[in-house]
Amino acid sequence: MLLALAFFAGLVDAVAGGGGLIQLPALFAAYPELPPAALMSTNKVAAIGGTLNAARRYLRHVDLPWAIVGPAIVFGFIGALLGAQAVTVFPAEPLRKALPFVLLFLLFYTWFQPALGGAHDPVEKNFLVQLKAACLGLIIGFYDGFFGPGTGSFLLFGFVRFFNFDFLHASAATKLVNVATNLAAIGLFASLGYINWPLGLAMMVANIAGSQYGSKLAIRHGSTFVRKTFLIVVSALILKSAYDGFFLN
Repeated sequence: MLLALAFFAGLVDAVAGGGGLIQLPALFAAYPELPPAALMSTNKVAAIGGTLNAARRYLRHVDLPWAIVGPAIVFGFIGALLGAQAVTVFPAEPLRKALPFVLLFLLFYTWFQPALGGAHDPVEKNFLVQLKAACLGLIIGFYDGFFGPGTGSFLLFGFVRFFNFDFLHASAATKLVNVATNLAAIGLFASLGYINWPLGLAMMVANIAGSQYGSKLAIRHGSTFVRKTFLIVVSALILKSAYDGFFLN
């Protein structure tokens, strides 16, 4: 069951993010006796293989403006480390309750802006733009290390809205930043001995297979397909995060 769901998570995540919506609840259902940190860290190991594979496939077909994507990657890594450290100090409950409303804004904004992300026309590369990209990476990286759900969707929206990427190029850039944030979290969790390596690596193989198919679909069908998948994934995230924040326990 976990391998099948890891495959599907890799497929969805390769297109528009949101694979954690499938994979992490499956781990919690299969191993309720394990501590959350162990399951979250194992999920990161399983996901990073698919994310790396999707990034590799995207980069063979799209050219990214590295002056924008580079700072987001570097500061995404730093932000994820800071976020993972902050978990031990600050409660995540307020963020859990705010998440469905933030995602709802993303959904409506994208829905009522049909031209958003349709054409790839990156903004002019200057210091201010690079600073903005660094801030995007730092903020979303911190969020990923601290809490996590919807990270890929937030990054995808950020590259489209603030840097005029189309959805296909934004998905490629998202994968690269996600690799950095996942690496930071894996490094921290590994140092604390939380990761179930045999399970994580087995699920990684399935996740890579799913990402292979998902990235192939995205590249073949282009930005319109990624946009539609993004709207579906965000809608599902809204329902899941609202249930977790207001009805669970």
